[in-house]
Amino acid sequence: MATLSGKRIAVISTNGFEDSELTKPVEAVREAGAEVTVISTEAGQPIEGKNGTRVDVDLASADADPAEFDALILPGGTGNADKIRMDADAVDFVVKHVQADKPLGVICHGGWILTDADVLKGRTLTSFPSIKTDLRNAGATWVDEEVHVDNRWVSSRTPDDLPAFNKAIVEEFAK
Repeated sequence: MATLSGKRIAVISTNGFEDSELTKPVEAVREAGAEVTVISTEAGQPIEGKNGTRVDVDLASADADPAEFDALILPGGTGNADKIRMDADAVDFVVKHVQADKPLGVICHGGWILTDADVLKGRTLTSFPSIKTDLRNAGATWVDEEVHVDNRWVSSRTPDDLPAFNKAIVEEFAK
């Protein structure tokens, strides 16, 4: 099994995240040895998932430096993804993370932030089917697969895909 010992993983999310799409990937990378930092629109208040899971926020997006992280996870949840893509600091974090050619994992509606970051040209990924047109319009090739890996980006569609997604992010983040 791949190890993430010594790796720092950022998770960008806010209220309305799909509970398992945040908690299960975080569990997977922590079990592999990574240190996880939850970044949101503001620090100091926990964020809450669609089904009531509360997660502490470690850092506000305005204070987050992508250079301090080895990989990035973007969980889904329609409300979460829609709010995060309107946060200029979160979008800037994603842009700089991608420009540094670091790995990322994105699931479900999490791909919306990638459209606003304008980083999808030439990429292939999957997502929840309802945002495939948004991803295509932003320059991506969309595929309907349980998990898709494209140049260290890992994408999946729904919580049903989490076992494959979690395995793939650990493998890709360890490289």
